[in-house]
Amino acid sequence: MTAFPVRRLRRLRQSPALRRLVAEHDLTPRRLVLPVFVKEGIDAAQPIASMPGVSQHPLAAVPGLVEEAVAAGIGGIMLFGVPAVRDAVGSGATDPDGILNRAIALAAEASAGRLTVQADLCLDEFTDHGHCGVLAADGTVDNDTTLEIYARMALAQADAGADILGLSGMMDGQVAACRAALDAAGYGTTRRDVVILAYSAKYASAFYGPFRDAVESTLTGDRRTYQLDAANGREGVQEALVDIDEGADIVMVKPAGPYLDVLSEVAALSPVPVWAYQVSGEYAMIEHAAAAGVIDRDRAIGESLLGIRRAGAEAILTYWAIEVAGWLNEGRSLA
Repeated sequence: MTAFPVRRLRRLRQSPALRRLVAEHDLTPRRLVLPVFVKEGIDAAQPIASMPGVSQHPLAAVPGLVEEAVAAGIGGIMLFGVPAVRDAVGSGATDPDGILNRAIALAAEASAGRLTVQADLCLDEFTDHGHCGVLAADGTVDNDTTLEIYARMALAQADAGADILGLSGMMDGQVAACRAALDAAGYGTTRRDVVILAYSAKYASAFYGPFRDAVESTLTGDRRTYQLDAANGREGVQEALVDIDEGADIVMVKPAGPYLDVLSEVAALSPVPVWAYQVSGEYAMIEHAAAAGVIDRDRAIGESLLGIRRAGAEAILTYWAIEVAGWLNEGRSLA
């Protein structure tokens, strides 16, 4: 008698309906966040050459972008500002009339609580040297002086109406500094509460290349003294745990795809929500490969997002947020 397999695992894969029923992980639009670049001094969207399908937007476009995001059912938008003028200390970041703070105010008014308005809290878009902090006399990034500016940024963004502050600068103590400033100003007591999203495990990555086009970065050199070394997984987990101790409400791993192991470990240990950022280089690789005809674009997008979700991300920042939300709302499979 022929010996047959005792376990036939293929039984659960025999039809789309059955595969859908037994799927271990899925995505919904509410788990997606759209990064948005708002540029000062333009009156029409400007495409970003290295990121096909992504543009810098004028300030006046922000309410419309919010409406599009609300209609798609996504969880939020993450705003980045591209100022016309930069200086050594990133003055535009704390100026209530700075491009990012004005964008936050417009988005908050348009949203009216229908989605979360999130803001990037970092100096790299606002400094003329392109670093995420102010520089000391010897040219190194001055961690503690930068924290004082971050605290003022936190108040400016909260005052403008941001629901979530995305602390992305990777300065030691940034969560504690911003939380203390918010508490002292009455946020969470006499004023509405504000969420801190810590970019906890943010790696010094080559995958940020197109993003620097998007924000017109002036950086020379690199950020290896404050962003994480690609060789270190345990350190990324430690960064997340420190941020949680300092008061982070959400922690994030960035980039997502190359660091799924770190994401998985953080998710296993974290008592707070864990997010991931599918960064510009991850986006561009799929778009350019698809344009060259070497991969199936839609399946690659879906597979990449499901992989991030499977590793433990409860929400994903992705430039495909609106498009993928449309697929999900139509009932399309991602893979």
